[in-house]
Amino acid sequence: MRASNAISRRQFFRAALAVASSGAAAERHGLPKQVLIIRHAEKTGLKTDVHLNPRGYERAAALVRLFPATFETPDVLFAAHRTAYSNRPVETVTPLANALNLKIDDRFGEDQYRALAKALHSGAVYRGKTVLVCWHHGRIPALAAALGVKSPPSSWPDGQFDRAWKIQYANGTVTFADLPQHLLAGDS
Repeated sequence: MRASNAISRRQFFRAALAVASSGAAAERHGLPKQVLIIRHAEKTGLKTDVHLNPRGYERAAALVRLFPATFETPDVLFAAHRTAYSNRPVETVTPLANALNLKIDDRFGEDQYRALAKALHSGAVYRGKTVLVCWHHGRIPALAAALGVKSPPSSWPDGQFDRAWKIQYANGTVTFADLPQHLLAGDS
């Protein structure tokens, strides 16, 4: 005979699932814990310049302050592969990579966002991890959609360099937030 204060096996397992951390839940589903997406830092605006402008280099250096103050420290860094027109994503995360002693994975070109999403969703090495992706703004909404965000914003404003999109995976759901960086004077 069962005691009146005993819980059923079903109740026990429900309670155990409820207290599981989102990282552990994501890990069980083979997904990262979260993906943070940022746009590369400020550019000069000259078509022939592939680099950041002085404010862009200042933002790149300041990114270190985001972790762990505002966001969880990334375990993995991705940046869009260099093209003839831009090396800004790699330049943006290089100071952070140096500070965290992480390698920048830049094997995916800016149009290969679906392949990046597939790698993040299927790669065992990313399970339960925090991943930071630095990309070109024109492809960020499509990247977010490929990562499972149901209705991401349809565009990233041309002059906006001070936001981070946070995608979290927990208990079979995907959540999305558009958050400020608050790194430099004048940031939103």
